[in-house]
Amino acid sequence: MKPVNYISSIGLVLSMLFGVTSSMASDTASKAIMVQNPHVREVPAGQPNSAAFMTLMNHSGVNHAVVSAESSVAKVVELHTHIKEGGMMKMRRIDKIDISANSKTTLKPGGLHVMLIGLKEGLTAGEKVSITLVYEDGSRHEISAPVRKINMPMKKMVH
Repeated sequence: MKPVNYISSIGLVLSMLFGVTSSMASDTASKAIMVQNPHVREVPAGQPNSAAFMTLMNHSGVNHAVVSAESSVAKVVELHTHIKEGGMMKMRRIDKIDISANSKTTLKPGGLHVMLIGLKEGLTAGEKVSITLVYEDGSRHEISAPVRKINMPMKKMVH
């Protein structure tokens, strides 16, 4: 009977464990999610708020979520949605924006969006705004969103 080499067996087991661990660690939300068509609404100087829109594509088999966002152009950045309540559209802060496994979530006017509150200056079409998305796993994704003129019909909106 051949003697078992416990040292190499332990090494094989450890390398398999670390291989699995490092493979799982590299599958962060920031690597699994592709941001498409990011943009920010143009607003003139003196306008206190704007919003960012984009499509979030989750290319993994794991559900992910954006839990916060940051930008140096605003004092406060929040995740928002619109809901219809009492016959009126109302904007509401939400805790997260879900991106289901192997699907996409679209942030658009009148729906989910990243709210930029307390703008430090006006936003002019052609400029770029840096926004950092923070995911549920703590990973971060910095994007550059061009400022665009977005024409929206004026509706009575309650914030």
